[in-house]
Amino acid sequence: MEIVRASKRRAFDLASAGLLGLCLPAAAPAGTPAWLAPDTVSGTIDLRLAGADGEPSWTDDGFGKARFGGGDGGGFSPRPVLAEAELVWRPPLGWDLTGTLAVAAQHEQDYPVDLIEAFVTWRPVPRGKTRLSARAGLMWPSVSLEHEGPAWAVTDMITPSAINSWIGEEVKPVAVEGTVSRALGSQRVSATLAVFGFNDTAGTLLSFRGWAMHDLKAGAFGLQKLPPLNNFMLFAQAAETRPTIEIDDRPGFYGKLAWSPAAPVQLEAFYYANRGVPEAVTPSLQWGWDTRFLHLGLRADLGPRTRLLAQALSGTTEMGIEEGAHYWVETRYRAAYLRATHEAGRVALSGRFDLFDSRERGSEMEREESEEGWALTGAGRLRLSDEAALLVEALHIDSRRGTRLRAGAAPRQSQSVVQLALRLTL
Repeated sequence: MEIVRASKRRAFDLASAGLLGLCLPAAAPAGTPAWLAPDTVSGTIDLRLAGADGEPSWTDDGFGKARFGGGDGGGFSPRPVLAEAELVWRPPLGWDLTGTLAVAAQHEQDYPVDLIEAFVTWRPVPRGKTRLSARAGLMWPSVSLEHEGPAWAVTDMITPSAINSWIGEEVKPVAVEGTVSRALGSQRVSATLAVFGFNDTAGTLLSFRGWAMHDLKAGAFGLQKLPPLNNFMLFAQAAETRPTIEIDDRPGFYGKLAWSPAAPVQLEAFYYANRGVPEAVTPSLQWGWDTRFLHLGLRADLGPRTRLLAQALSGTTEMGIEEGAHYWVETRYRAAYLRATHEAGRVALSGRFDLFDSRERGSEMEREESEEGWALTGAGRLRLSDEAALLVEALHIDSRRGTRLRAGAAPRQSQSVVQLALRLTL
């Protein structure tokens, strides 16, 4: 096992070095097409020192909620990590079309380098109060209020909320999406509708592992580890889940309404339904999940340098064969957070409080699969230059999940994670 892990680490380091080389600016030869110009390519490098106590992380086959877990015996274990190297190409394609292609090397992911997003955007020049836009391809739906930019990064913190951590790891379909917005005086209203596929396993991690808080992003081809399963699921479900896969050939949909009133406030409502068939399964035991959720979001500028973010999400997911009145897995889940950020010159200070829980009613799942928890995060960001920023973050998570007994741990666990990141934009 150590040889395999060492090989993966070497592959990750080589892949990251390759991405870094591609990100370095270079002069464009005369006559270079616009879609090959250097300004169409950008990159990010995240160098990190991370320390955590408590239980092993879910990335190490545990039930830990954070990206990093404690050392032997749960003690605090700091370590340097090349957390991520990402390359984004955004070529102009003509006819108001722009492409986006993003690949990333992420520490402890299944593939050393994986495709993160690949889509085309159509955004014509507005010719009145109404604006139109469309996207098509592999992409995250616009749920998160914390992520921004083509690299889908959290600017002033390291770890996103529980809601947006889950969006990043499981809710990334291949979609065709259209948006129309219209100015109504000093207000603006917009509506988005999309049809999608290749997201049939969304809900697997929420049911078998529960909520988590981390900045890992699902790749197009990689797998996500599951913690120890119960005796029934051990033979019915694969030990890993593949987030981007089509199983039942049945399209899902999502829709969004957004309203920006005259005041510096933005309100959003988002509904997602993958219309998965719970009984559908592949030979490798990847199952279809019927997953639905409603999301509400708020962004308010409390001043020129202070903003408030809030999101709440509630949904259900079902998987397996129906026995009596219940499928094998039936999970109801909820999460919410409140976050404030204040900027003072080159420094930004942020604080966030998360709540999350789930309730399990499946016929082949123990009631101990249910969970509840909360988290408190504080972060600071120092802008060193236009290309470099230093971030420090302290995260504390407290949660209860009865299935930790399978790993010989107490159902209730508390964990603290401290991270220092140097983030370079190239």
